[in-house]
Amino acid sequence: MIATVPVELTDAALASDVLDGLALVEDGLRAAARSEHEVLAQASTHLMEAGGKRLRPMLVLLAAQFGDPQDPRVVQAAIALELTHLATLYHDDVMDEADVRRGSVSANSRWGNSVAILTGDFLFSRASEILADLGAEAIRIQAQTFGRLVTGQISETVGCQPGEDPLDHYLGVVTEKTASLFATSGHFGAMFSGASADVIARVTPACRALGVAFQLADDILDVASESEQSGKTPGTDLREGVRTLPMLYALRTAGPADARLVELLSMPDLSDPKRHAEALGLLRAHPAMDIARADTRQWAEAARTEILGLPDVPARAAFEALCEFVVERTG
Repeated sequence: MIATVPVELTDAALASDVLDGLALVEDGLRAAARSEHEVLAQASTHLMEAGGKRLRPMLVLLAAQFGDPQDPRVVQAAIALELTHLATLYHDDVMDEADVRRGSVSANSRWGNSVAILTGDFLFSRASEILADLGAEAIRIQAQTFGRLVTGQISETVGCQPGEDPLDHYLGVVTEKTASLFATSGHFGAMFSGASADVIARVTPACRALGVAFQLADDILDVASESEQSGKTPGTDLREGVRTLPMLYALRTAGPADARLVELLSMPDLSDPKRHAEALGLLRAHPAMDIARADTRQWAEAARTEILGLPDVPARAAFEALCEFVVERTG
């Protein structure tokens, strides 16, 4: 896989640094996946070869531009965080009983749940090995991040509890499960490049807010996209009964004219093609979509506010472009 970046890097030196760094990350991922056990080696590289945006390594590399981007610890940190992300995908697919991931058959479908779980554990162990060489502070931050990831997953698995606001619950899941690793990406990039404490204090929450914005944008694309722009078949969340931001807003703001949409969204199973298509059409036309887009813009603007306080180097413009990108992709 040749890693790319979702926005144009207009500064030639920055583009060269980031793309070279991403190439080193790819090499490091494959090195970390090596195993003498043939099945483990195959399963470990399965999702790496299936592709992916490599957003977290990219954030590490961009944040490192506010210090010394050539510090070798930067790429190692990026590899460790992407290994952590990949490991969570193996476990997620087992819990979700997913058949497909990134357009390919999922590891649990190909090798079974036990192999998929153990592969995720193996990649976690490889990430830990790398972090051990980066020092106690790296291990501490990663452990805290992993705790937030698990907390977010538990909250999603258990579901919204009686008396809990569904929107607050959902945003809590997104912040813990998705955005925490984005935040650590910015933190590690700045920290291991030797950037100042002020840079770390700004780039970490900026990346956290970007993580929320990216997830909300994916929620919107899952409904609005006519193609697989979001990386999965449109309407997947709807079909699987996962209530994302547009659905939650549709239920919250529903009026008498929305009775049929509420009925469909309240069904535990929308796998029937006709019901699924009807629900998707009604949801696409509902004002909830614009409310969700407004929320995405707010999170992107929160990230941009932090970014504007960073030193005026080409990487700052790249971060600003990411904020614009995440809003534009939702239409």
